[in-house]
Amino acid sequence: MGYPTLTYQHDNAIATIALTVPEKRNAISAQMITDLLGALQHAEQDAANVVIITGSGKAFCAGMDLDELQIVARQTLPKNLEDARRMTKLLYRLHSFPKPVIAAVNGAAIAGGCGIATLADFTIAVPEAKFGYTEVKLGFMPALVSVFLRRRVGDRHLRDLLLTGRTIDAAEALRMGLITEIAPPESLMDRAREIAATLLAASPSAVAMTKRLLLNFDRVAIRAELEGAIEASADIRATPDFREGVAAFLEKRPPKWGKS
Repeated sequence: MGYPTLTYQHDNAIATIALTVPEKRNAISAQMITDLLGALQHAEQDAANVVIITGSGKAFCAGMDLDELQIVARQTLPKNLEDARRMTKLLYRLHSFPKPVIAAVNGAAIAGGCGIATLADFTIAVPEAKFGYTEVKLGFMPALVSVFLRRRVGDRHLRDLLLTGRTIDAAEALRMGLITEIAPPESLMDRAREIAATLLAASPSAVAMTKRLLLNFDRVAIRAELEGAIEASADIRATPDFREGVAAFLEKRPPKWGKS
């Protein structure tokens, strides 16, 4: 099965998904969301016991596609809600996937791309990788991913990352607990496969049941919090600051924010 924005390979119980839009730094589009959901379903049907997600080119995933960002700034509230629910579906699918997921981060993972990278069970990154939830600089907010991120890094780091929108390097991401480990570029995929081999050596039933247990701890709370996050994500897209942030970004100028 072919996908326009990624490749899918299944070998020795390992499914490898590689984002393949390097000319756009593997930016997230509606098509990529559809493709990722399809590839994850494919992995589950293939009986893959581990999934590895990586990027092609110099970036892992640089956030939302700029062409689609311009469209979002002009959408109605119902359409914004629909888009927020679509992205939520992907994030929740990654979070709740029944088999272990490893992200091999080969470069920048920004905004939604950072969410994809850090929602994996294991996140390995090259030293040069950059991470950031930069949405506030665009008049936006990472409402959806915040539900999961708070459980990953705690409230203090959550506030730091989301309120400043700053970009951090792999070393700081490791200290925060945002990623699992750092690996040299030439051995990134080898290290991902080593972790996969460790997982494959364990009982598949025990690993799956353990992951199900871990997911059940917060399942009800996460679903409830996501509903609020979906509304917040849609609401902010209708603000003047969001429209100004997108325009400023595309025009490569400082934004002129209104009063809060």
